[in-house]
Amino acid sequence: MAGNTAQATQQPVKHFNLVRCVAVCLLTLIVLVGLAVLITWLVIRPKRLVYTLENGSLQHFNLNNKHINATFDFVLMAYNPNTKTSVYYDSMESVVSYKDQTLAFDTIDPFHQPHRDTARVESKLVAQNLALSPSTYKDLRGEKSSGEIEVDVHYKSRVRFKVGMWKSKHRTLKIVCPSVKLHFSWSRHFENVPCEVEL
Repeated sequence: MAGNTAQATQQPVKHFNLVRCVAVCLLTLIVLVGLAVLITWLVIRPKRLVYTLENGSLQHFNLNNKHINATFDFVLMAYNPNTKTSVYYDSMESVVSYKDQTLAFDTIDPFHQPHRDTARVESKLVAQNLALSPSTYKDLRGEKSSGEIEVDVHYKSRVRFKVGMWKSKHRTLKIVCPSVKLHFSWSRHFENVPCEVEL
């Protein structure tokens, strides 16, 4: 009887020791992963990517019977300030909108941007006989008579980051260039627009 009682007492103790060992191992693993991430961050020191819309032009602009025809040309300057991180833009598209109505879109060829590099991203967006809402048509006619229109330019890209041999998973990069003024007169100079980034 005494032997059976001792054996029964030892079983919960062994179970408790096993649970404590697993918990300690998990905690140690979490701490090590956290330290690895912190050390990697301190070494890489990632900086935000910088985007500026440096040029924009409008051609073949025509409003007729609540429809629009126009060609929009934009040049986006993408600056990667990081010293150890390069960027893969695996897909990219651009959209020009006027007061929440999409006017035109374009797809941009994939490209790779090395560290501490500035890339010139050109896009041509064509609106061809696009139907407009009555309010948008009215507002565009009013702005045309003033000599310029104000649009928003959006970019969306699937990107990966590379540090050494390591590549990250795909992430969605969104770039918004707000309140872009396009002039109907070639004599008026385009003003650079800093863009907002969401990653």
